[in-house]
Amino acid sequence: MTEFLQNNEDTIIALATPAGIGAISVIRVSGPNSISAADSVFVGVVKLVDAKSHTIHYGRIKYFNEVIDDVLISVFRVPHSYTGEDSVEISTHGSQLIVQKIIEAFLEKDVRLAEPGEFTKRAFLNGRMDLAQAEAVVDVINSRTEASLRGARNQLDGILSAKVDSLREMLINSSSLLELELDFAEEDLEFLPKEKVIERINEIIIEIDELLKTYAFGKVIRDGVNVALVGKPNVGKSSLLNYMLKESRAIVSEIPGTTRDVIREEFSLDGILFRLYDTAGIRLTEDVIEKEGVFRSRDAVKNADVVLFLNDIIDGFADDLYNELKQLIAEDKILIIVNKIDLLHDHKIKCDVQISAKTGEGIESLFKAMKQKAIGSENYSEKGAIVSNLRHYNALKKAKQHLEQAKESVQNGMSGEFIAVDLRNAESSLGEIIGKVTTDDILNNIFAKFCIGK
Repeated sequence: MTEFLQNNEDTIIALATPAGIGAISVIRVSGPNSISAADSVFVGVVKLVDAKSHTIHYGRIKYFNEVIDDVLISVFRVPHSYTGEDSVEISTHGSQLIVQKIIEAFLEKDVRLAEPGEFTKRAFLNGRMDLAQAEAVVDVINSRTEASLRGARNQLDGILSAKVDSLREMLINSSSLLELELDFAEEDLEFLPKEKVIERINEIIIEIDELLKTYAFGKVIRDGVNVALVGKPNVGKSSLLNYMLKESRAIVSEIPGTTRDVIREEFSLDGILFRLYDTAGIRLTEDVIEKEGVFRSRDAVKNADVVLFLNDIIDGFADDLYNELKQLIAEDKILIIVNKIDLLHDHKIKCDVQISAKTGEGIESLFKAMKQKAIGSENYSEKGAIVSNLRHYNALKKAKQHLEQAKESVQNGMSGEFIAVDLRNAESSLGEIIGKVTTDDILNNIFAKFCIGK
């Protein structure tokens, strides 16, 4: 992390609010020269270098005798700032020109433009948060539903980190005792009985398994669910989309092939974001435009988490289309629906849910089935320790593999040295989640996904 530590000596600046015209823009400056640089262009009642931390000061930004804007400057001093460094935040009028001029003034004062995520990266490097918490910052910003916000907020508050850290401590204690035995090998002392080692490994594996099980739920909470509405032409896909959205988003007609393209819309159900893809009816056609729509429909199915397979109660079950769907996506992701039960209630079509997209009958049952298809039957809550990040999931799997190896070494009567190595490797894998063990590549990959100014 030499490169990061070296960059940490720089003073950086970036717009922290979205670019564009608005009532207020906030410019963030962080680093050893942030307060003095701000003081050199600020005209106010007090000198910022004499200001206490967490104080706000009114004045003007002047550069080469030109008044750029009236501003409020917030002062934050080491270590009580977002980054853990001296920092200032400048609230200006939301003009792009004003923001540009203020940033240009600071660039003349030995300040450089911040890289994506560099403020949060510095917060991590300066111990203001661990790596899992830093990653949660992006999830908080990107949250679209109450559930996704709660899940991200809990990770930012350190619920997952605390769980992972407690498992690490258990591993460190066990491996330390095993390594201590090596120093007294000639005296044949045993500080941690082998049966106790296996018992502790099993306890940690159970805890890791519980975390791994939450990943499907956590991913849904974080990223939402892609849902493809699929069926023969005129089975009511667009009518169902309109009913779910409570608006006439898609054209509904008795003419087959009305939908020529994939229509994408979103709605929230019990805190979960569902992205609906109303697809063109899949059938053989000579119409060039409809052919392209059918091609895009197949693509939407391949990328779906759940497929709503609609069948017309009058026309019956579309076996040929169902067989085609099974070639594109796993069968357990397909929810079989019979539509138009307002026309005929008695039928013998196999299905998971029966509905009327026209009257709304059965829609609540459909919503319940969609949610269960997306997250499974497990009763998880975003209020607890939830794994929603693929990097965390893979690190937990690696930790479990090392623990399985350690367990096998104990059972095969291997010396404590081999067992301790496996336990240390498991501890390192867990350490990758919270940043106790990391590399420049990992950090670059994580913080490159941040927006500039965060």
